[in-house]
Amino acid sequence: MSIRRVGIVAKQGLVAASEHVAELGARLRERGVDAVYDRDTAALPGAAAQGTKTVTREALPRDVDLVIVLGGDGTLLAMAARIAQAQRDIPILGVNFGSLGFLTEIRIDELMPSLERVLDGTAVFDERAMLEADAYRKGQQVDSRIVLNDVVFTKAALSRMIELSVSVDGGFVTRVKADGLIIASATGSTAYNLAAGGPIVHPMVNALVMTPIAPHTLTNRPVVIPGGAGIEVEAHGSSSPDEIFVTYDGQSGYPLHESDVVKVRMSARILRLVKAPARSYFELLREKLKWGER
Repeated sequence: MSIRRVGIVAKQGLVAASEHVAELGARLRERGVDAVYDRDTAALPGAAAQGTKTVTREALPRDVDLVIVLGGDGTLLAMAARIAQAQRDIPILGVNFGSLGFLTEIRIDELMPSLERVLDGTAVFDERAMLEADAYRKGQQVDSRIVLNDVVFTKAALSRMIELSVSVDGGFVTRVKADGLIIASATGSTAYNLAAGGPIVHPMVNALVMTPIAPHTLTNRPVVIPGGAGIEVEAHGSSSPDEIFVTYDGQSGYPLHESDVVKVRMSARILRLVKAPARSYFELLREKLKWGER
């Protein structure tokens, strides 16, 4: 893989990233690689040299061969969606500021060595499955998204529990009465799904997870289904159009109306993440979840 242009994105307002962004630009220039900054990142004090190329975050994936994200998992999720929307197959090198992230698992001190491996062609990549969600209203498609972690159905702040009909591959499964429902990829199993009591699924497992949030019926439990299955969720019992919300990777969403349908399946697109040096997935789990600590 030839890397000729590298996009640099920092979490909005993350002044602590400025010196690292500046160092990245200098290192890329030394290697004869063009740096392309998103405009907010270039505006950080001392981050970008005068005259450097800047574009919007939405346009960035179309202009580069690699994206470096400095921040946290939320910043990476937003960029992953933009890469999918641009229909590009470019990797992300995610650098976490603070504790390790499940996705931004590279530490600041590992940034430059990891970048060198990518430029030298010796980096190892994790390929993560993504989800595709299509929303329908009165039989007409009104929205389409590709996300990495999850599609979540929740109630409004002051509403009662919501009702959702769930089918898998055209066969009715159940009518969920709960505070919400999470449909997660294997990668997303360690996000909201985990907090709601869902199982951890290794990201290399081809599976989807359906996890109810505070279900009315205690026997309504999380279910792991084959990755090739299609899930259909229909909104019910909504007395107002803002009673049930659907959100995508916790980044964006909108209210559902009565009988709106959202169809979720595995996307044909994948996301490639630059793998952290000498750190396995289970080492990451131990560190993030504090396994073995008293």
